[in-house]
Parts: sequence; structure tokens; C-alpha cells
Amino acid sequence: MSGQIVACSPQEIGSLFLFEKLSAEQLGRLCAQGRVELFQPGPVYTEGDPATCFFVMIEGTVVLSRRVGGDDVEVIRTSQPGVYAGAMQAYLGDRVRQVYNNSMRVTEPTRFFVLPADVFADVMQEWFPMAVHLLEGLFFGAKNTQAMIGQRERLLALGTLSAGLTHELNNPAAAAVRATATLRERVAKMRHKLGLIAEGPFSRDCLSSLIEIQERTAERVAKAPVLSPLEASDREDTLSDWLEDHGFEQGWQVAPTFVQAGLDVDWLEQVAAAVGEEILPKAVAWLNYTVETELLMNEIEDSTTRISHLVDAAKQYSQLDRAPYRVVDVHELLDSTLLMLSGKIGPGIEVVKEYDRGLPPVPAYPAELNQVWTNLVDNAVSAMNGAGGQGTLTVRTALDHERLLVEFRDTGPGVPPEIQDRIFDPFFTTKPVGEGTGLGLDISWRIVVNKHHGSLRVESVPGDTRFQVLLPLTAETPDEEPV
Repeated sequence: MSGQIVACSPQEIGSLFLFEKLSAEQLGRLCAQGRVELFQPGPVYTEGDPATCFFVMIEGTVVLSRRVGGDDVEVIRTSQPGVYAGAMQAYLGDRVRQVYNNSMRVTEPTRFFVLPADVFADVMQEWFPMAVHLLEGLFFGAKNTQAMIGQRERLLALGTLSAGLTHELNNPAAAAVRATATLRERVAKMRHKLGLIAEGPFSRDCLSSLIEIQERTAERVAKAPVLSPLEASDREDTLSDWLEDHGFEQGWQVAPTFVQAGLDVDWLEQVAAAVGEEILPKAVAWLNYTVETELLMNEIEDSTTRISHLVDAAKQYSQLDRAPYRVVDVHELLDSTLLMLSGKIGPGIEVVKEYDRGLPPVPAYPAELNQVWTNLVDNAVSAMNGAGGQGTLTVRTALDHERLLVEFRDTGPGVPPEIQDRIFDPFFTTKPVGEGTGLGLDISWRIVVNKHHGSLRVESVPGDTRFQVLLPLTAETPDEEPV
């Protein structure tokens, strides 16, 4: 938007605090190369547009705002003469992207001294060379520091996740090793028992029936029902009594294995009818080894499947083999993060998923969204651990005014109202010394707002704290600024 060009007075320009130390010659040059414009109420420039001018207000009222998601959030409103905005980084040239980093409007007729960006850059370099070097150092130093802090925070999160993943992998791996060792022992005993059966007075038909029963037994193990402790105990007593009545003195030892495999008295009756009473004890002992080997193989399969799922979750979480910016299903990201953090969440905290599976995939940086989920889940768990380690973490997704909502709700003590405005500030933390950097929410805010053009907000009362991430459903130009 252009204003009405009016007369430029070097004396008036010199009254503004930015220019009050300049000489008459310098003020004359400013008026010659710049201009004074009168803007009527309305927008002056828009965030994201090419930054072509540097504005210094002479009189009027100015409002600066930043875009957060689909909303314009007011940052400052002032009538103070001399306030400035616009192409403030023009002195950096093409080393940074020269766009307006906020939007400016006026609420009443307002006069500005307007300097073209290239003239502002020349003036800065010529009149304030030392100041330019200092500003360059501050600007790029802040960028490097910000990037290094972000990298450190990622490494801290990765260390926490690695420890949790190691713990999670260790359990199924140890179970698989134990089951494999036991399986080797059971197979050796089965071979020995088969040798004894082969040396006994068994007919060809009897052995054939025994092999058939063995096959059907293995099939039943695969379809074994899940019993309650009371049901399992009753079945064990019944099987133990039947075995002892049929000459199997150690029935109480094998009954639990048979019950776990889904075998019952009817199955034992079929075995007895097939092989005869005289060899029933040896046949049952041999079939017990069959059942044990099947159960052990199931345990190995379950353990290795668990390991595979954990590795897949780690791969999904890290996004190492994926494009950095792509269309993603947020539910896959949430599931991988929750699985990676399951060891840290603890048994006293219930995780509830309230997903709207009908939501569309969204364009995003998935690895960085996983970092946001990690930070928010970690904060929720820490809050509930500080309140006794009991509570509920609810992860909800929904559609919210044409944006995708991801909400993390915990039943912890809540965020006190007096600090809710500060929790997204860098280095602000309520965790004990040594347990938090105060950067997790700051980095999460920058990932969501700066890189995804979304919003991150908090609503909190004791027993109900909700961190809400809102993401646009359609792609915008990716922001490659470091977070």
C-alpha cells in the first residue's frame, strides 16, 4: 500500500531519536533520498512480502502483528514517534532472505519517514560501519547459537530415547535367548523320549496315531484361548486329577503347560483311546515336550516380532530414510513416538488414544514433528511423575477450523496461571536443576509456528493440562530457517 507523499523537513526528521545525532548534511541527504508519506488507516505492508522500505513513524498510531497459523497476532501497538519497522536487515544484503518479518497497519492517519531498503543499507554501511559489524555479529551469532541449541536439544532427546529403546529391546531379546536355550533342551529330551517309544512295544498303527495326535496338538497350541487366572486354575486341577487317575504320577507338573496350550480332558481322552492305557504315560510325556516346544517357539516369535516393531518404530521416529518435507499421517508419527517413549512413561500412567482416523495427511517435516511430540509427552509425564507417578495421558486428534489439531492432555497438577505466558520462553523451566534445559517448549514452538505455519497453545487448570498443536492442512512454502 502506498501513502500520499508530503514534504520532508530535515529539522523534523532530526527530531526522531534515530537521527538526532546526524549532521545537517546527513539529514539533507536522508530527505533527498527518502520521503515522507501519509498513510490512511489500513495496512502498510504484509508479512512475507519483499522488504523494500524502512519506515520510521513521525506521528500517528502503528500496529505490528505476526502471523501464527491462520491468525494475525498483535505484537505491539504504539503512538511513540520514532518507532521503526520494515527492512531492518537490509544491511545484510542477500545473505538473508529480505522479506518483512511482520505486518504493519495504522489505525489513524499516520506519517512515516520512508527510506528505500537499498538506501538504508548504503547509509548503514557508510555512516555506521562499526555498528554494522556489531549487528552482523549479533545476527549471525544468534542464528548459530540457535542452531547449536536446537541440535543439543535433539541430542538430549535422542539420548533419552536411546536409553529407553535399549531397555525396551533388552526385554524381548533376553526372553528370546532364554526361550531358545530352553527349546534346545526340550528338543533333546523329545529325541530321547522318541527313542524310548521306538524301542517299546508299539505297533506301526499306534505310532502313526501318536504322530497324528502330535500334529493336532501343535495346531491346538496355535489356537489356545486366553483364560482368566481362575479358569486356568480350575482346568489345571481337572487335568491333574485325570492324569493321576490314568497312571501319570507327575500330572500336576504337566497340567499347567497343557492348559496354557488350550488342551483339556476331552483331548486326553482322545490320546488314551488312540494309544492305549499301557503306553499312555509315555505318550503324554512325549506330547508334553511337543507342547512345550510349540509354546517356546511362540515366545520366540512374539519376542522377535516385538524387536522388529521397536526397530520399525525407531526408523519411523527418526525418519532417517524419508524425505525431510513430505505429506504424512500424524497418527503414524504419534504412535512411533509413544512406542519409543513407552519405557519412560511408566506403569502408573495410562495412555489413551482418541484419534480421528478420518483426518487427511498433512505436509510437514515429520522428524521435527516427532521432536515436538517427544517434548510435549515428556513434559506431561514429568508433571504426572511429580504428582505421584499416576495419571492419564490422552492424545487426541481432530479437525479444528480447517486445521489439524493434535492435543496432549495430562492429569498432572497443571501450569500456574502466572507462568503460562512464559513457558514458551527459551531457558524457562519448572523442572528441578539438572532435569530440564528450558528449551523443549521454545524449540517446539518454533518448529510448529515458524516451520509449519501452525500454532501451539496451552490451556491448564489443576488436573487438566492441554497442549494443542494446530497444523495447516495444505502446504505453504517450507521455511528452511534453523529451529
